[in-house]
Amino acid sequence: MEKARIFKRNKVSLRHKVRACIMYMAGLSYRGMTERTGLIPASHVAVYYWVQKLRGLVQGCALKPKVRRSIAVDETKLKVNGDHLFAWAAIDVDSREVLAVDASWQRSIMNAEHILKKALRSCLNKPHILVDKGPWYLEALRSLGLSWTHVTRGLRNRIERWFRTLKERTRRFYNNFPSRKRGIKSVKFFLETFTYWYNNLRTHQTLKRPPTQTLS
Repeated sequence: MEKARIFKRNKVSLRHKVRACIMYMAGLSYRGMTERTGLIPASHVAVYYWVQKLRGLVQGCALKPKVRRSIAVDETKLKVNGDHLFAWAAIDVDSREVLAVDASWQRSIMNAEHILKKALRSCLNKPHILVDKGPWYLEALRSLGLSWTHVTRGLRNRIERWFRTLKERTRRFYNNFPSRKRGIKSVKFFLETFTYWYNNLRTHQTLKRPPTQTLS
């Protein structure tokens, strides 16, 4: 982050800024790490600003395309200001890397095709897709020329577990994102930031390392 020059130099050290961003992705609220506990010597508004500055870093760290055997795709409900929306995700069932995330107000063929296209950017081939029986997937899979299997358990549990991890984090918002001005854009940014943390920083319980970290 120092080389990327994301943060401006001021009285708060880079170490505290990086620590605050990681703590936010891991589950602490802005106020929870500042006013309430004093873990970060800054205001919650400052921490919010630092997290927003990560946008360029997160969006610029796409996964390296490679041959992938199989991808699980699914969606789940989240709340924003009392309204429900859908969070979409695609995960490599072998590496556990989350390849793509998105958010939408509805579920449709267009939304399904969009998340599949985003996932394919990280693939050098056309992997086999694992989906549930949501009717929005079938036509999207056909239009992209992808093979698929309808499954409810087995390898598709990888994405169910990821959604559980995501919801453990959003429970800190009482499953209701505190976003009024930016709406769904704020949710998409949160999903992208959370995915970056999950892929690159969080130790996966099964792998004992972050999903993107290869064994030496």
